[in-house]
Amino acid sequence: MQPIKEIIRERNIKLDTQNPVARDGFTQVPNFILRDSGISVGAKVVYSMFLSYAWHNDSCFPGQDRLAVDMGLTRARVTQLISELDSAGLISIQRRGQGKTNLYTVHFQVKQTGDKTSRSKQAYFKR
Repeated sequence: MQPIKEIIRERNIKLDTQNPVARDGFTQVPNFILRDSGISVGAKVVYSMFLSYAWHNDSCFPGQDRLAVDMGLTRARVTQLISELDSAGLISIQRRGQGKTNLYTVHFQVKQTGDKTSRSKQAYFKR
């Protein structure tokens, strides 16, 4: 059986729709990100955008200008939000030199807390 990733790359599955929601796809965001009160709403949206870029393109290195346009924010604000995600350990940034976009690694990390209802194991995923 062929992996779904290869099937999608071969494009032998086609959506016959004019509905832009179905045509452009969806992005799933982990609930632990959505419910983390220590992360701003803007940073959560940047995290979601990174997931969207990575899952639809197999990699995640959008320029901050592109993020700013896609989110309707200034480049300076996007830079602040990316720094917030980096400080929280939710992403890693690899700077690739002048004139090139950064390479972002998105981490799926569930933080352990004293709350017994929270997840006690750390989930980690690099894209």
